[in-house]
Amino acid sequence: MDSDEEENIPLSQRPEWADVTPVPQDDGPNPVVPIAYTDEFRETMDYFRAVYVSEEHSPRSLQLTAEAIRLNAGNYTVWHFRRLILESLGADLHEELNFVEDIAKKNSKNYQIWHHRRWLAEKLGPDAAIKELEFTKKLLSLDAKNYHAWSHRQWVLRTLGGWEDELDYCDELLKDDIFNNSAWNQRYFVVTRSPFLGGLDAMRDSEVDYSIEAITARPENESPWRYLRGVFKNDPKTWANDPRVSSVCLKILSSKTSCIFALSTLLDLICHGFRPSPEFKEAVDALQSSDAGPSSSGLAETICSVLESMDPFRVNYWVWRKSQLPAITP
Repeated sequence: MDSDEEENIPLSQRPEWADVTPVPQDDGPNPVVPIAYTDEFRETMDYFRAVYVSEEHSPRSLQLTAEAIRLNAGNYTVWHFRRLILESLGADLHEELNFVEDIAKKNSKNYQIWHHRRWLAEKLGPDAAIKELEFTKKLLSLDAKNYHAWSHRQWVLRTLGGWEDELDYCDELLKDDIFNNSAWNQRYFVVTRSPFLGGLDAMRDSEVDYSIEAITARPENESPWRYLRGVFKNDPKTWANDPRVSSVCLKILSSKTSCIFALSTLLDLICHGFRPSPEFKEAVDALQSSDAGPSSSGLAETICSVLESMDPFRVNYWVWRKSQLPAITP
């Protein structure tokens, strides 16, 4: 009999369960707000409690956990018992991966599924890396910002390997959606953690060019601005003195569109020792309201004033930043 057909038959009517006495849920003598379980759910859990209490690690118990999981994929006790059964039976864990993938189609953000998947991958070892990366890739194609899938993918890379094509995968995602902040985060993870790329020192030059290209294309996208800063982690002096960083700021400011992140980056560059040329002051002054006129204050203070107007959502932050500026700034 097909397993789906079997699941449509009440457990009490299946011959293989005739020897089992169901264990009803104990809600106490006077439950205040009893839950309106369906008959199918109630019966399934009654039989599950019976095999759980008796510690029956059998094929029928394994099938029962599958039915219980399909009714409630978040029941951690059922998942735990299923793992005990899998180990006791020496079950095919590759087949179990297929079961999890099927459940994940409707529950891709369920913590229990991902915990179970990791347990399986740990048992299978490095040979499971490719299958796990493909599994997360499939789910990310449906939801590119699925935190659970990204977290599992990073765990797989760190634990089982599979780094070789990961940077290309990030590039593919960013070509599809340059605003995908999860893909930017993954790219940084790969650049800093991959055993094949040499770390930030080796990758900094190419990553600066990569992020600047993305900034030039969509300067209103905060992700590449943050990424650009990240590739100079723990080295703000080099960041402030890299001419490519200040040049892209000037380029965006001169365009007079989508300037918020260019202004905030320039402000931070100045605070880390960058000495701007007169061109920067001219570009910032041009962004002030027409009745303000050229500013006689320092460039950093002027930037804060422009941001107060241009970025009203964070106006209090820019007022605070202005109050924190050194007494002498360019």
